[in-house]
Amino acid sequence: MSKAHTSELKKFMDKKLSWKINGGRHVQGILWGVDPFMNLVIDECVQMAMSEQQNSIGMVVI
Repeated sequence: MSKAHTSELKKFMDKKLSWKINGGRHVQGILWGVDPFMNLVIDECVQMAMSEQQNSIGMVVI
């Protein structure tokens, strides 16, 4: 992964975003950091369940 890709993500820093990740999971939170390996640090992360239930999971690394 080139540094160009991580710099493109930096414009979304400190903004509330939503991600669909593997296993049909959906999370949302504030993008707090990103590294050259595309690891994302998400603060105030909430997992959205199929039954519209929200589970607060705090700070995570994806």
